[in-house]
Amino acid sequence: MIVSTEIARFEGITLESGAHIDPVEVAYETYGTLNADRGNAVLVVHAFTGDAHAAGMSRETGKPGWWDNSIGPGKAFDTDEYFVICSNILGGCQGTTGPASINPATGKAWGMSFPAVTVRDMVRLQKMLVDSLDIRQLLAVAGGSMGGMQALEWAVSFAENVRSVIVIASTARHSPQQIAFNEVGRQSIMADPDWNGGDYYEGAAPARGLSVARMVGHITYMSDESMREKFGRRRKDQPATAIDVAPEFEVESYLRYRGSQFVTRFDANSYIYITKAMDTYDVSTGTASLADAFEGVSTRFLVISFTSDWLYPSYQSQEIVRTLRRRNHDVAYCELPTNYGHDAFLVDVEEQTELIRGFLRSTFRNLAGSAGAAA
Repeated sequence: MIVSTEIARFEGITLESGAHIDPVEVAYETYGTLNADRGNAVLVVHAFTGDAHAAGMSRETGKPGWWDNSIGPGKAFDTDEYFVICSNILGGCQGTTGPASINPATGKAWGMSFPAVTVRDMVRLQKMLVDSLDIRQLLAVAGGSMGGMQALEWAVSFAENVRSVIVIASTARHSPQQIAFNEVGRQSIMADPDWNGGDYYEGAAPARGLSVARMVGHITYMSDESMREKFGRRRKDQPATAIDVAPEFEVESYLRYRGSQFVTRFDANSYIYITKAMDTYDVSTGTASLADAFEGVSTRFLVISFTSDWLYPSYQSQEIVRTLRRRNHDVAYCELPTNYGHDAFLVDVEEQTELIRGFLRSTFRNLAGSAGAAA
């Protein structure tokens, strides 16, 4: 499956803060075929550093999508049955308008003058994209990590436009620990002399700070057990006769490699904007409680967590599930055993695939049954 990224352009968007971005562009990809009644569309929303290239081989880069093991013929999101959409989020740096985009008022990159964006703003732009594709109701919105937050937001902001949501390894709001890890990443970027207050687009990018931020983040995506299995305490083949700041252990080399690769594809200011959007998100904002946020929502829910995920631990998913069940919502929950930590939703997908496949098929059958009864 060879795919190309497309760009949708809109006159503008009004943000939750009241600020405006005019115009605004959205990078997106689609997989599969939209059926005659346009009722088989599934929106996949990406995690923090993801992009619109979720599946297939990119015509532009020749690389597979970040969820290619889950999207395609016979996979969890079966493109023989469903029309799958994935777009890059607002504030990102992979084709959708963000801090690295050109501000038409100045002719230069927005940098830190870009308006603050929220998860709700990201979802509002996704809704604009879905509307432009003439899709009135999505069969499902699905995502892991920050993608799960977006899926929840779809359920509360656009309940009439989505039949079901799949929330994987996510939360209704960040804990103090999750905020703390993001703050370390932001501070490492801002401490880099090349950051220059966010105005670095005509010079050297703050690569050292961004690399460290990615290294810290990557540690939280793995579990202690997976790191022991992958690296142990194996050392590189060099004598240690004196203190050496060069990588001595394999895990050090791995983290430095991940950091150096990250800076070639991601924008430091986007890192700051997106982590702030995650930290400030709370699905219950504007209501008295989490339960009240789901008042009047008829969407079906599938919530999945992982035993070894210490970044988004299962108790956060279970809080969502308990709240939904108290309101008699249609919600299925499963905690999957795995050693892969938070990254499990991307790499350990066999059991996850069965859950998603069954959930989508039952939702699709219910939709078809409702249409037949109405007729």
